[in-house]
Amino acid sequence: MTQSQPNKIRSLLVGVLIVIAFGLLCLLKFSRHGQAQGNSSPNDWPAYGRDAGGSRYSPLNQINRENVGKLKVAWNYHTGAEEVKAVSSKNAAFESTPILVDGWLYLTTPYNRVIALDPATGAEKWTYDPAVALNRGYSELTSRGVSAWPAVNDKRKASRRIFVATIDARLIALDAATGKTISDFGDNGQVDLSKDVRMLERGNYQVTSPPAIIGNLVVVGSAIGDNRGVELERGVVRAFDAVTGKLRWSWDPIPNDEKDPARKTWAGMSAAKTGAANAWSIISADPDRDLVFIPTSSPSPDFYGGERKGDNSYANSVVALKASTGKIVWQFQVVHHDVWDYDVASQPMLINVKRSGRDIPAVAIGTKMGLLFVLDRRDGKPVFPVEERKVPQSDVPGEQTSATQPFPTLPRPLVPHQLKAEDAWGLTDKDREFCREKIASLRNEGIYTPPSLEGTLAIPGNVGGMNWSGMSSDPARNLLFVNTNVLPFFLKLIPRDEFNKMRESGATNRVKGEFGRQTGTPYAMYREPLMSPTGTPCIPPPWGKLAAVDLSTGEIRWEVPLGRIPQLGLLGDKAAEYGSINLGGSFATAGGLLFIGAAMDDKLRAFNTETGKLIWEGQLPASAQAAPMTYAVGGKQFVVICAGGHGKLGTKRGDSVVAFALP
Repeated sequence: MTQSQPNKIRSLLVGVLIVIAFGLLCLLKFSRHGQAQGNSSPNDWPAYGRDAGGSRYSPLNQINRENVGKLKVAWNYHTGAEEVKAVSSKNAAFESTPILVDGWLYLTTPYNRVIALDPATGAEKWTYDPAVALNRGYSELTSRGVSAWPAVNDKRKASRRIFVATIDARLIALDAATGKTISDFGDNGQVDLSKDVRMLERGNYQVTSPPAIIGNLVVVGSAIGDNRGVELERGVVRAFDAVTGKLRWSWDPIPNDEKDPARKTWAGMSAAKTGAANAWSIISADPDRDLVFIPTSSPSPDFYGGERKGDNSYANSVVALKASTGKIVWQFQVVHHDVWDYDVASQPMLINVKRSGRDIPAVAIGTKMGLLFVLDRRDGKPVFPVEERKVPQSDVPGEQTSATQPFPTLPRPLVPHQLKAEDAWGLTDKDREFCREKIASLRNEGIYTPPSLEGTLAIPGNVGGMNWSGMSSDPARNLLFVNTNVLPFFLKLIPRDEFNKMRESGATNRVKGEFGRQTGTPYAMYREPLMSPTGTPCIPPPWGKLAAVDLSTGEIRWEVPLGRIPQLGLLGDKAAEYGSINLGGSFATAGGLLFIGAAMDDKLRAFNTETGKLIWEGQLPASAQAAPMTYAVGGKQFVVICAGGHGKLGTKRGDSVVAFALP
């Protein structure tokens, strides 16, 4: 590197620190389209993760390793100027994954506009605008998609409905053929989800993920801005009748019943006061076993648990509920007494694992800690052993952290769990020295080092590890694919009096980090990614990775960098070795390919599932922080991804739904 290069890089990267830090804080057509068709076709993609269990695997193989290099853009649909404006918001992101059912594509925009497209041409069939109020200061502006009822393997004969759950907390039923609301569902086509959750701030109670469909039920969670205080909205999960919209059952992840054994893990009256522990990610369903799998988040607030002492069972867990009744069958907690914002953000993936000569119906749980838990979905028992290991303890007055945390013996952690001062990384000597000094000044004992008054290094940070991006699988090869982030954070608890003075003086108006008021506790919170002055993470790259896990052995089959950070373009080919912070999932195919966007650049990529070798890159009109999907129609296989960028990540914006196919 020449003497002038650091200055050029610093100049080009001057905004990177602010951008990243601020942000991270089909078949041939049916002649009777409206009629549910019963069985799924290999050509379809009828649910967010292709199936109700989120395997994200397609048996299609027309596009394969030999010809993927010939992929070209087949069509490009634009959602419209208003949606571009929406995505330009600092909180907005185009994260939708389309579904294909009964020969049409269905997707959502960040403001929950539902769009139906011809999958062969991208021609618009209809649109539905739920008229979401735009002035509520939403915590998130995104929608990851819609759901179809009846589910494709359901034998009932009923007109197909499309369900969308909105950022202003409504569940809406639409006729799949026309886009009109179903007038006899709920109140003229919709159900108000803001009821019976202890509503405090409408903009901080939303739904960002598509509902789960199982039998005659639509199961929906919620997304809650959970670092505001102790007494917030409750993270109640509810099941509604898909025909009438009537409530069939509700389940609160914070146990209200004093007879519930989990209640003992919430000290005193904290179970009555605390909020959140909500399921904001994708809920999975196993119709054959009458089970739904609920991924829950941290209780409120995120970074101080002195008002909710105990393990806080059901929070930070995957909980298997009997779908017909909402009763608990089993639960597995991945973090005890969370004070790191380690939600279960990934969809629980339902797969069959071949191990020791047995086929095990399993559920794989990806975590922000970069730990992958594989459980028997029938009873929640680990397929690979899990150990309780001692972890660092809090020295903050009033806090009481868990003495141990669960660690799977296999697979190994998919991201680093420690960063020492001598391992500090930077593009320049000045960067490295800054990072060394910063790391040395913080409480830093590896993963699960608690937030502190002097400042703590949190590794991984709250963006993961794994996030809502989730995982994909290849059942033929018994492989599971995971994309991860490697980005430590700086955390600090601030005594209430000191925080109040900071607010009065305007000192909380920071652009590179985030304050959380944590009302009802003695401490507010501040967090930001641990970055150098140039704007690169203080930890050695790659900062974004893609890995394959062999589910037979629990070993990592391969691991490669994922994507590029555009602002590192001056580094040339070297930038590819650094990987990129990424948000957005993948899918695998019988053609031996893994497709993924997710990175901060504007590319869709295909990797060899056996080796991890990058085979193809497709140019997109904007960055794609969304999970792609695939289908076949008219004898041709298509790969589709929403490319609209991500406000918090600061990536290139747009309003495109892009389809690739072979010439």
